[in-house]
Amino acid sequence: MKFRTEGLIIKEQNIGEQDKLVFALTKSNGVIRAFVKGAKNIKNGKCAAASLLSYSRLTIYKGRESYIIGEAQPIRIFSKLRSDVTKMCLAQYFCELALTICPREQKADSFLSLVLNSLYLLSENKRSADLIKPCLEMRLASMAGYMPDLRMCRECGEYITPLMYFLPRIGALECADCRTDVSEPAIALNEGTLTALRHTVYADDDKLFSFALPKDDLVVLNAASESYLKYRFEKDFKTLVFYKTISS
Repeated sequence: MKFRTEGLIIKEQNIGEQDKLVFALTKSNGVIRAFVKGAKNIKNGKCAAASLLSYSRLTIYKGRESYIIGEAQPIRIFSKLRSDVTKMCLAQYFCELALTICPREQKADSFLSLVLNSLYLLSENKRSADLIKPCLEMRLASMAGYMPDLRMCRECGEYITPLMYFLPRIGALECADCRTDVSEPAIALNEGTLTALRHTVYADDDKLFSFALPKDDLVVLNAASESYLKYRFEKDFKTLVFYKTISS
């Protein structure tokens, strides 16, 4: 079966001297694993289009056990990210998130749009990395069915207080008065950071990245989103560890 779609290359692996194995986040089929013959040859038209972080038009052949990308034309390559080591490392973390969270064998246009928007904002310096990252983390998890309950304190129903706690292991909130189990992992949130965390989950898609937060509060917001994903997906993201090493 042959079909055409658009997709972002989120992982690549060399196979032999000329070929590649790639993972692509596609509009029509979600994350797919596909072979690309001749993709390492710079004279081959598929070389750029089948490279990491390339968003391309793809002609794909589906066999019984694998996909083959027959044709590929680049739409956007995000070349600015490739010239900045720190941004490139963060972009690779975005790709690892997509590989882990985004659906397979089903339509994923909303997931693709979110990842592309995040890469664009990062590439063009439209928003800070510390704002883009938690937005992508929390929204991807929520879209995949892992939305935390940030509506109110899980015990008393209080909507907002000067100090509330986010419980990343269970994805819930507690106000300071209700926090009695200090053994439960928790991140303290002031009113601004709580509002921002709720925004990453509940805001309309076109408003997702439209907020501002002081630098210290962004540090807390990132700690909350990172912790939540670590518990939900039970893994340490290697690309995140490396990004934090070189960006600190």
